[in-house]
Amino acid sequence: MSIAYAILGYLSWTPLTGYDLKKLFSESTSMYWSGNNNQIYRTLVELHTAGWVSLEVQHRDDHPSRKIYSITAPGRAALRDWVLSTPELPYSRGTFLVQLAWADQLSPAELDDLLARYEEEVRVQALMLREQAQRKRAAPDRTPREVRLWDAIAAHDIGFYEQELAWVRDLRRALAEPSPHEDAS
Repeated sequence: MSIAYAILGYLSWTPLTGYDLKKLFSESTSMYWSGNNNQIYRTLVELHTAGWVSLEVQHRDDHPSRKIYSITAPGRAALRDWVLSTPELPYSRGTFLVQLAWADQLSPAELDDLLARYEEEVRVQALMLREQAQRKRAAPDRTPREVRLWDAIAAHDIGFYEQELAWVRDLRRALAEPSPHEDAS
């Protein structure tokens, strides 16, 4: 996902500052962005230069000036074109899978500890997502279809972690049993 389109999407709700965008990214699981905060500001400058967002500077006497960004008609068209483009497949690679690929060098206890720690991280993440969904995290609700789409995104995120939790638990159980491939001697 390009951060530019996520920013345009957020700005399609309402005008926002760079700080507002940073907060929305940090609170969201589905709009995950692993880059640093400077990338948000740099992207806002690029979007402004491209004419996809406008900028209003609000001068305040008691605080620093605020830069408020709004999506423009060309920005809405670019966002729409991107939404209509062929979707990317989900990204299923992760650091943990690389760790697991080389985990045969660990003792059984070390491997189980690694899996137990991963299981706990996944369990906590699933729990947090379920709680967020119950509280209706920040999402637009301009139309019933939009509400349904955002609810589906939340359900997808929860389902991913629940499936991951089942997978790691199954793996731990399987590793606790003797392997049919092991030498019986």
